[in-house]
Amino acid sequence: MDQLSVRGRRVRAVATLIAGVLLLAGTLWGTDDDFPFGPFRMYSTAPDPNGAARDTRVEGVDADGRTVAITEGNSGIRRAEIEGQQQAYVDDPARLGRVATAYEEHSPGAAPLRTVRIVVRWHGIEHARPTGKSWDEVVAEWTRP
Repeated sequence: MDQLSVRGRRVRAVATLIAGVLLLAGTLWGTDDDFPFGPFRMYSTAPDPNGAARDTRVEGVDADGRTVAITEGNSGIRRAEIEGQQQAYVDDPARLGRVATAYEEHSPGAAPLRTVRIVVRWHGIEHARPTGKSWDEVVAEWTRP
């Protein structure tokens, strides 16, 4: 059995100490961008047990008045991309025009979209259990000029 040299033990101790300090600093002052030394908020926080849970979707209304779910399959845009930039769409709903263009490019033969909107469905929660009640909120909407 080989033994670690004195120098090797010191290097390991210093590396362990540095990793520990980074972990502690990241825990106290870090953000998601500092992961793995900062908290990954998705797993480090808990939702309000009496709040509402959000479910975001993107939908369009075509020229015939039908509501169409905008998905990665028919637009090439993942829902997470929309959710990650949701505030930018709220601030500038004209950006949703690009979603309509992506839908039309990925769905040849489909009726063109007249309107695209981001809708949040809120699900009621009480005592960490669903209440069965839900309501929709349109947070951004674009209509073709």
